[in-house]
Amino acid sequence: MSNFAFGTYRISDENTEHIQAIIDAVEAGVRLIDTSTNYMDGAAEKAIAKALRHFEDDIRDEVEIVSKFGYIQGSNLVAHKEEPFEDVVEYSETCFHSISKSFMLHQLEESLLRLELTQIDCYLLHNPEYYIFNALNKNMPHDEALDNMFDRIFDVFVALEEQVKNGTIKSYGISSNSFSKEHNDIEFLPYEDLITLADKASEMAGNETHSFTTIQLPINMLETEGLKCAVWAKENGLRVLVNRPLNAQKGELMYRLADYDESSEYYTQLNELLEVSDNDELRSLYNLIEQLDENKHKYGWIGDYDSFLYSQIIPHIQKSLEEIDGQNFKTLFTYVDMFLKEYRKMVAYECSKSTRVQLKEKLDVCSGSLQKCALKFLLERESIDYILIGMRKSSYVQGIMALKE
Repeated sequence: MSNFAFGTYRISDENTEHIQAIIDAVEAGVRLIDTSTNYMDGAAEKAIAKALRHFEDDIRDEVEIVSKFGYIQGSNLVAHKEEPFEDVVEYSETCFHSISKSFMLHQLEESLLRLELTQIDCYLLHNPEYYIFNALNKNMPHDEALDNMFDRIFDVFVALEEQVKNGTIKSYGISSNSFSKEHNDIEFLPYEDLITLADKASEMAGNETHSFTTIQLPINMLETEGLKCAVWAKENGLRVLVNRPLNAQKGELMYRLADYDESSEYYTQLNELLEVSDNDELRSLYNLIEQLDENKHKYGWIGDYDSFLYSQIIPHIQKSLEEIDGQNFKTLFTYVDMFLKEYRKMVAYECSKSTRVQLKEKLDVCSGSLQKCALKFLLERESIDYILIGMRKSSYVQGIMALKE
């Protein structure tokens, strides 16, 4: 049976609630924490260090830390523009990528400092397939792109084997969304030759055996193609970590595999905000709130709303309130803030209703909440070792760990 691990994608050392959640998870028996150099621009690694200070050495030694490298974002992107890293793929304006030896060594040093460690248990290449995406966008033949990417992977495998010898990492692996693609998908990352690459890399580094131990990939109730990779991994003695257990993609759509309760305060907050903004000066705000209410059931999943909130809703509200000053602004801001909190709950509720309709056939064989069914599906897979779950609150930790009982 699989175990739960703590995923730190949106964890920050500045949030005391996040720190406490990590502490509670370790106290509840979680013994693997997954992070990455780019999660919250390094703040996730700092949060892990802060949380583990609360434990004696015997407990800290039991907790395995898995971190990843590859993304060039945030402060790394600023540094790259001042002094470029090697072999960089420019995926978008805000996201570059590299798996070069020099970048790996730079990121490993930073990770060790943030984690307050002298050795990381497992260090993963983070989505090396970005090279494929970039090469194909430049019309490079697919076979040539794959060959070049595997050359890059081999070079960094050698460097990682050297770090195993030096004692800065215990093992290494690959985290790839493309492991979960169909074999005929142009974005699929072939994995069958990775053991051979690791064997050659260990030989070149002068190690008796390779230390390639781990793969990480998305698997959930809707995305099951990755189970083939998981079975291959177990047959070859590798460990399998699963991410995105509750955020599923089907075609072009995303689904949140979790139930949410309807907000009991939504209509109170809606009506109060409409009442205070029902005048000529705030007509733009009034119209926006009406439109939001009418469309609360039309979001594909909660992530769509979160993106729309920051790109469209907040700028519109700011423009609507820019002529309001003093106490009136503070009062209106309070009404808007309370409304948006309840609105998000309603959007999540509407999305979960829609997801249940879409997944009716799959859910007929499982009673209980969406999240319970989704996690039960993974817990029962012998080919999966760890399920990475984001547990940013103590209440989340309690709810997730209860599923193992």
